[in-house]
Amino acid sequence: MARHLITSALPYINGVKHLGNLVGSMLPSDVHARYLRAAGHEVLLICATDEHGTPAELAALESGQDVATFCTEQYEVQRDLGERFGLSWDWFGRTSRPQNHVLTNHFARRLRAEGFCEIRSTDQVYSVLDGRFLPDRYVVGTCPNCGYERARGDQCEQCGKQLDPTELVDPRSAVSGSTELEIRTSNHVFLQQSLLADRIRAWVDTKDTWPQQTRSIAYKWLDEGLADRGITRDLDWGIPVDPADFPEVEGKVWYVWFDAPIGYLASTREWADATADDPQAAFDRWWRVDRGAHDVTYTQFMGKDNVPFHTLSFPATILGSGEDWKLVDRLKSFNWLTYYGGKFSTSDHRGVFMSDALDLLPADYWRWYLMANAPESDDASFTWELFGSAVNKDLVGTLGNLVNRTVTQVTRHFGEQVPEGGEPGEPEYELAQRVDERVTEYLDHLDGLEFRKATAALRALWAEGNGYLEEREPWRTVKVDRDRTACTLRTALGLVAGITGASEPFLPATARALRGVFPAVDWQQLVLDRDLARVELVRAGDPIAPPGLLFQKLAPEQLTEWEQRFGGPEGSPQ
Repeated sequence: MARHLITSALPYINGVKHLGNLVGSMLPSDVHARYLRAAGHEVLLICATDEHGTPAELAALESGQDVATFCTEQYEVQRDLGERFGLSWDWFGRTSRPQNHVLTNHFARRLRAEGFCEIRSTDQVYSVLDGRFLPDRYVVGTCPNCGYERARGDQCEQCGKQLDPTELVDPRSAVSGSTELEIRTSNHVFLQQSLLADRIRAWVDTKDTWPQQTRSIAYKWLDEGLADRGITRDLDWGIPVDPADFPEVEGKVWYVWFDAPIGYLASTREWADATADDPQAAFDRWWRVDRGAHDVTYTQFMGKDNVPFHTLSFPATILGSGEDWKLVDRLKSFNWLTYYGGKFSTSDHRGVFMSDALDLLPADYWRWYLMANAPESDDASFTWELFGSAVNKDLVGTLGNLVNRTVTQVTRHFGEQVPEGGEPGEPEYELAQRVDERVTEYLDHLDGLEFRKATAALRALWAEGNGYLEEREPWRTVKVDRDRTACTLRTALGLVAGITGASEPFLPATARALRGVFPAVDWQQLVLDRDLARVELVRAGDPIAPPGLLFQKLAPEQLTEWEQRFGGPEGSPQ
């Protein structure tokens, strides 16, 4: 049994996440965790809400709430939606909790002790009307690169250029809209990433199994020269800098991109504090290589925009601390899921968000579509036509059809039990060989974090069952050869039972319903490995219970209605 630590990029606190956010980190991390658990490994799946920074303050201001209340409410919303989507977190924490305050200040203290922090006086935008400094996103204006008039002080959303607030043309306060801005100096802590660049490059060089996209992004930033980065901000909301360690910047908070990745560790500490008799030891065995984490495989999931922070800045924090913390082993990055080629937009009511999706259909419909069309090698575009096809062809026409026709034939001709009679022959042996090949292919892709290929292999496994039934025709043979029919249907039921275990990572609710078909099976003993095709799960005489209809077919008019409701190719919601 191996040990696996899994984290997904932390969803930001300001609002319900859309399907692109879900498939870019949280959902694939859950599929991976479910697979590893089913394969018998020890897994810790950690996530949290990312709660600091200017967007949280601005969202709270817009909602008329203080930021702490806003974040608490939004945390509950995001946790509820994640759980309803079947995300099987071992812990879903918050970066605002005390554990993150402690660890963030610990890492800052260690970085200064190791010589990787420096106090610098910087020019910053100050709003006379607001009576405060305006860090990055509190300043909006025209991008000097592309002319976009609503660029933020940290990045232009239109061209993607990284910006400093002082670079914006015609800047204004995002708080009040005031243009009465001045440039004043303010002291800040800088993480001297430039001093760690060679160590980071040497570490990245060892990651030859990372996806090409991940490595390319890391090397691009390294080749351009890893710049030092300011890691404090003039904000009220955030983790306060400990004045005992950094008296030069008393009253400031740590930059959200400094404390957020540390939130992976802090949320693990939340989990340990809540569940372990010895929280320190429980935490250390996952994160301290010198205290038990030497045999842990650590896998991160994220969108491509988060790759620089996870391959460079966060490792700089870990390496620069001088302590033996666990660094990421595998990093799976995703491209964008777009909505008809454009952006999902809350303000424009365009696209499907997690709450919308669950109002329409159960989670497994969405889980299947998203992972079968995951934006792994390129951006992918959500369309209602593709969604309807995935549901109707794959879930209804292949998996649902296999289960329904098998159970219907059994109960119609043999009652609610596994049929007795007949012996396996050449067709059954050939089926077993094909199933064994499909299972091996499926597990190989899951091991390789190749989710689209894994869903294709799983779909092919379902199709083997339908092909076998078409070949053996139990609805016809039952009239002339009851023993042959019993063997056929017993074989098909065994395949459905195996498919239940294989499908669980992608379709957990469906697998739960299918487990109910076989009350005599000890599901706790089922291991999702390469012997799955050779395990005898059902026996003649075992009871079975019809599951009912697993999936509803989606009608064209239903899909058209949803397209009009959420915005279609022209992006004009009705």
